[in-house]
Amino acid sequence: MKRVLAGAALVAALTASSAFAADKVVLQLKWVTQGQFAGYYVAADKGYYEDAGLDVEIKPGGPDTAPEQVIAGGGADVIVDWMPAALAAREKGLPLVNIAQPFKKSGLELTCRKETGIAGPADFKGKTLGVWFFGNEYPFLSWMSKLGIPTDGSPNGVTVIKQGFNVDPLLQKQADCISTMTYNEYWQVIDAGIPESELVVFKYEDQGAATLEDGLYVLEDKLKDPAFVDKMARFVAASMKGWQYTKEHPDEAAEIVLDNDATGAQTEKHQKRMVGEIAKLLGDDPALDEGDYQRTVDILLSGGSDPVITKKPEGAFTHAVTDKAKTL
Repeated sequence: MKRVLAGAALVAALTASSAFAADKVVLQLKWVTQGQFAGYYVAADKGYYEDAGLDVEIKPGGPDTAPEQVIAGGGADVIVDWMPAALAAREKGLPLVNIAQPFKKSGLELTCRKETGIAGPADFKGKTLGVWFFGNEYPFLSWMSKLGIPTDGSPNGVTVIKQGFNVDPLLQKQADCISTMTYNEYWQVIDAGIPESELVVFKYEDQGAATLEDGLYVLEDKLKDPAFVDKMARFVAASMKGWQYTKEHPDEAAEIVLDNDATGAQTEKHQKRMVGEIAKLLGDDPALDEGDYQRTVDILLSGGSDPVITKKPEGAFTHAVTDKAKTL
């Protein structure tokens, strides 16, 4: 009898342990480990995910990583992505859905050497511009199409070169302008010794070409499972706690990012500055603003003969996750 009772107790203990096992979540970032994603690393470091019953794996990205391909291949449950890339992928058959939008403003810019004679967008013609690919090119292509400037290297167009991990094309004068973010590559240019007085910067926000960045996306079929929606709601709620802590303690958040940088490539000065700049792009409400969504769609549709998307998306976002997250 004692053996039976002992066995029953063991089964009960294992069952209870299983019932309280943390739910696994794999998050694929859009870029390498840096302050751009501080909120997620802070949420993990401070135990917010653990408190929410989650075991979150954060997978860094890079210049040759397309989050859309990762989630399509089953390598992630949720990805950080820019909306142009997500909507383009959706139109091509990958049913990505925006479940939250922590970033409310765009940090994308085109930074040019003043000595090239570029003073306004009309001066881009005949110039060489550095652009990130793997989905990052869509806002640029939409902007050029809106301006009526071909990207085929013709005399009245621009020559586009694939921009990699660094800002070398501008420093080495291989490109007249390069893509930069307000929180990252722009400061790399400054730190390399080119003063602001020698630069001309075109912010996508100022050019009417800004689209939504760094939203959270999942596959549509997954949202049919209430358990998955609940898991994502807990993930979003915990992540927003991480972002709030990041805004209130930017230096500490930067240190947490550095602790998670396996490459050792990041510097304390750069990460602290990045976290400070990132805070300017964040909102307090994780829900997608439908006005911002429509603005992004309109920009992507207005690409002339070669728009990023050709029709208005249907079902490309949901408030189900953020609505639930707000109740937690």
